[in-house]
Amino acid sequence: MRLVSYRSDDAWRTGAVLGEVVYDVDAALIGSGMPGLAPRATTRQLLCAYGHMLGDVAAAVRHAAAELPSAQAGGVADLQLGAPVGDPEKVLCIGLNYNDHVAETGRALPAHPDVFAKFASTLIGPHDEIRCAQVTDNLDFEGELAVVIGRPGRDVAPHAALDLVAGVMVLNDITARDLQYHGTQWLAGKAVDGSTPCGPALVTLDEVGDPQNLELATRVNGVQVQRSNTKHMIFSIAGLISYISRFLTLSPGDIISTGTPEGIGSKRNPPLWLGPGDTVEVEIERVGTLRNVVR
Repeated sequence: MRLVSYRSDDAWRTGAVLGEVVYDVDAALIGSGMPGLAPRATTRQLLCAYGHMLGDVAAAVRHAAAELPSAQAGGVADLQLGAPVGDPEKVLCIGLNYNDHVAETGRALPAHPDVFAKFASTLIGPHDEIRCAQVTDNLDFEGELAVVIGRPGRDVAPHAALDLVAGVMVLNDITARDLQYHGTQWLAGKAVDGSTPCGPALVTLDEVGDPQNLELATRVNGVQVQRSNTKHMIFSIAGLISYISRFLTLSPGDIISTGTPEGIGSKRNPPLWLGPGDTVEVEIERVGTLRNVVR
């Protein structure tokens, strides 16, 4: 199942994509006899209610596609898509999680995951403009796979960690490098409003397969600048979830972005900074593609 947030009547609604058509999830649930959600329920609220039974939600959507034409929200190419989860309690990111990226930074291999946070205010949709050029002249790209939590968990063992996952999505950890290095903490450079494209959909693992073996590529103005595979992570997805759950409770809708491979703009000679008019794309096989223009 591919869950999206789409704009309808000045509100965000949760949809599911079948083929090229988006079906309203709330309408699908009600049409199949399941308890519906509030009319303006978000994907996070859907996960809070149904994160433990997403297979039933998918079945309801398939029923709606066959029996409820009124559940159609429109073609996926015709709707405005937002961040699949726009209101997470937590946005957690992992730095230095690919060997080649650690090498290009000149740092030592980490003994433990390097965790930092963003805010929901950073998140934008898969085709929205990145309006950060007025904040920094050192705007950088970082293509990443992000995991979305579907069930609450605390102190989870690695072998059980993927059971908490609702699905995955693409995320571009756009960073203002000058702000990042004004101090010893990374927050300022990572938390610029409207700086983090994600999506295009939250894709459940039954469609993705093994999230630890996915090709990832980043392109700037059509030129490939990053290429790797999630199998090259230093800390696995299951290991990251287990580690983080030792010190905080993971909740439905929480986002964990799992790090970027080598090729970031700041470590090139000369540096490759994003500027107004540049188009940056991040593509992950079986998950989707972000395509955003910098303004």
